[in-house]
Amino acid sequence: MTSVQVDKKHGGEGAADQGYQRGLGARQIQMIAIGGAIGTGLFLGAGKAISKAGPSLILAYAIAGLVIFFIMRALGELLMYRPVSGSFAEYAREFVGPFAGFVTGWTYWLFWVVTGITEVTAAATYMTYWWDIPQWLSALVFTIILYGANLISVKLFGELEFWFSMVKVTAIIGMILICAGVLTIGFSDAGDTASMTHLWSEGGFFPKGIGGTLMTLQIVMFAFLAVELVGVTAGESKDPEKTLPKAINTVPWRIGVFYVGALIMILSVVPWTAFQPGVSPFVAAFERMGLGVGAAIVNFVVLTAALSSCNSGMYSTGRMLRDLALNGQGPAFFTRLTKSGIPLAGTTFSAALMLVGVWINYQWPGDAFNYVVSFATISGMWAWIMILVSQIRYRAKADRGELPQSTFKAPGAPWTSWFALAFIGMVIVMMGVDKDARISLYCAPLWALILGVSYLVLKGRNPEGAAFVKRDTTKADVER
Repeated sequence: MTSVQVDKKHGGEGAADQGYQRGLGARQIQMIAIGGAIGTGLFLGAGKAISKAGPSLILAYAIAGLVIFFIMRALGELLMYRPVSGSFAEYAREFVGPFAGFVTGWTYWLFWVVTGITEVTAAATYMTYWWDIPQWLSALVFTIILYGANLISVKLFGELEFWFSMVKVTAIIGMILICAGVLTIGFSDAGDTASMTHLWSEGGFFPKGIGGTLMTLQIVMFAFLAVELVGVTAGESKDPEKTLPKAINTVPWRIGVFYVGALIMILSVVPWTAFQPGVSPFVAAFERMGLGVGAAIVNFVVLTAALSSCNSGMYSTGRMLRDLALNGQGPAFFTRLTKSGIPLAGTTFSAALMLVGVWINYQWPGDAFNYVVSFATISGMWAWIMILVSQIRYRAKADRGELPQSTFKAPGAPWTSWFALAFIGMVIVMMGVDKDARISLYCAPLWALILGVSYLVLKGRNPEGAAFVKRDTTKADVER
């Protein structure tokens, strides 16, 4: 079976536009891929993780980063086999079954809604650095602004995300260089005490033991959620066969520089015992160095990072809802596009639900971030599990000659995919041990029950949606 035959089998949509505009260029895809992994998990969540694990957090990020690379290469292999928007759900439908696609699509949509709440919560937290204003008010204003920003063309969205990501990347590189200057030249208030020995002198490299390091894995994995966003952009990329593999192959150095490198520098300049949960380690490090202006700048950057990630979330939720609707697994009105190719109904519905974050910030301003992080982690990891399972099954079929071979094979697969699945399983177990993260495992069965009942209703009302008979995208789906 050729790639063209594969496309025809699934409604002729493989690399087709599905009604979208291919407005995302190579540099935009690159920066979306880079910026997607730089957000709240690094800038805010790392503060709690450092207090739990100490310097050994560096090792946790490195190992988890390797697993993320395996996941991304598995996704890359699938994308080059058949690049489509809403890829995770699409591949789950094809290689696991219609119900798996249904669960994946709706769970990934929920993940981004919850993540949007997380990022708005973080942004509201950052605002208190300058002004004593209610957290819920900041969350409300940011949600409205980002919703408005998503009612634009995909090309402009990509341009905005390019510059958002550029700010984040520049800031982290600048932070690393400043810390390197403190270590070598000794300037700032921390110059006399800064030393690489902080990595092992304050209770050792594992001050809280191996168990303490393992307990941070759900925070670490949350930090990497959104790296798979490049898969959602496949239907709107100008040249997916070239841009997507290039973006995926940047994962190792992204993790090495932005996570491992940044943490090594920060924990060398400031002892890990100086960091506290709920406080950005980047801001705390600048304050410890006596660079008040620098701390304010970093706080602005992390604010930008949170808003950027939430903006990406609104982008992806609209596309995922439309993919579900096109497959008969969601309300038909989600299929409609504006003239500029924006899934307005899906984006509006998702943004409305993100307003729940305003209420959470009103009720529990101190604990809001921790409440939503654990649930976002478990729902996001489901997409990774489906990517890996789909890739394993695709590779088996391709090796038997039943499907065309991908032009971007995952190295070491399927063993690397099995390893990544085992690692994710370990993270889920550790979440069950951690009383702060356990709430997500309580919510997961309830969400599974809701999806199970919904699928049975769908199967009774729309057998095609439960049998993976893909609908064609017609001009009627596009608003005039």
